[in-house]
Amino acid sequence: MGTLYRTPPKPSKIQDLKIIIQDSILIYPSQETQNKSLFLSNIDQVLNFHVQTVHFFPKNPDFPPEIVITRLKNAIEKVLVPYDFLAGRLKLNHQTGRLEIECNASGVGFVVAATEFTLDEIGDLVYPNPAFMQLVQGLEKFDDQPLGVFQVTTFKCGGFAMGISTNHVLFDGSSFKTLLANLASQAFDDKPLATMPCNDRHLLAARSPPQVTFPHPELLKLKPPIGEEESPPVFDCKQGDLDFKIFSLHSKDISYLKEKAKDGGAKSSTTKITGFNVITAHVWRCKALSCDAENNRDRVSMVLYAVDIRSRLDPPLPLSYCGNAVLSAYASAKCSELEDKPFSKLVDMVSEGAARMTDEYARSAIDWGEVYKGFPNGEFLLSSWWRLGFDEVVYPWGKPRYSCPVVYHRKDIILLFPEIGGASSNGVNVLVALPSKEMEKFQALFNEFFA
Repeated sequence: MGTLYRTPPKPSKIQDLKIIIQDSILIYPSQETQNKSLFLSNIDQVLNFHVQTVHFFPKNPDFPPEIVITRLKNAIEKVLVPYDFLAGRLKLNHQTGRLEIECNASGVGFVVAATEFTLDEIGDLVYPNPAFMQLVQGLEKFDDQPLGVFQVTTFKCGGFAMGISTNHVLFDGSSFKTLLANLASQAFDDKPLATMPCNDRHLLAARSPPQVTFPHPELLKLKPPIGEEESPPVFDCKQGDLDFKIFSLHSKDISYLKEKAKDGGAKSSTTKITGFNVITAHVWRCKALSCDAENNRDRVSMVLYAVDIRSRLDPPLPLSYCGNAVLSAYASAKCSELEDKPFSKLVDMVSEGAARMTDEYARSAIDWGEVYKGFPNGEFLLSSWWRLGFDEVVYPWGKPRYSCPVVYHRKDIILLFPEIGGASSNGVNVLVALPSKEMEKFQALFNEFFA
């Protein structure tokens, strides 16, 4: 099997990148854009928080940092024309109680920074380093809360990091990848936009009247109207004293889990034995059984995982749809079932959860949000950055050495993200944060169920 968990970096690893901010400005669209209010779907409404990613680039003698900074600044100005909402500001419509984006060309943040360290000196790019937050710290430099901030931090070696912070109401993973591809295309001298974004969020508007045709145990009703909570709690945000480890699965490990999923009897007609499904089933079982609770075998565990609904709707959404087109699928079972049933049955349940996400189910979930103003509700969320392909985007100065989210250690969120090498490596890293006693049990189960 693979390296079942990655050894934490040595304590001498750099914890403070000693960032020096050299400039912080607002960048505006290169052409005049129309002032308007942008409708946000019920999926967008619950995602009013910022997501940070960092994209590391090695030195390219043909593109020293000063040229990269100029190219990126110009590219951002150009993409703010088709992405006019990115230069806008979030507002609450008090008449409807809904969040909207005021497309008013107020601009996005652009920060230029430097560090005296080299890219190699900051250590393992895969292992989450709290210091990486310094590579996207620019959001605090602006008083009017831009919806996006770009930060270029140059390293002593000539390499650099592009840190991006965007409000999640703007993009899901797929549409953010499209933004990166468009940004890269505009950094070239003579390339057209890679993909024209589809900005019509009414495509995911609730029906009138709403028609909730399915039960939705994956969603939790809330009393306050959307937009009136100071910090909408998608999950319990308490971090507490958590240990965290990365469990690295190589392609042969994933193949082993797929073979294991083929044993144990007949499969459901909806079962797909994919890398994601077998990893989710394996992690779900370990997480549920590691819980330090009385009568744990009788407890029901629910795992949530994102499903892109673009191709599942009728008619399908454009692949270039800009907003959030992801809903939470779920699988639910007693811990006794997770412990006793063959692995194939767990994979069945995960696969069935995704197959449940038909056009009608997705529309029902969106309408549920119109009626109840709620949030995802489960024991934990498995959030996958594995196949998004951020590090496959080709800029004039090349592909990133590595692209990753800036992660927070959360007991209720388990992250999947790629190895260095991206899709070509076929490996996946599983980031888990748990209290010490639960982590010990999780690790033991992770190894035990690989047998």
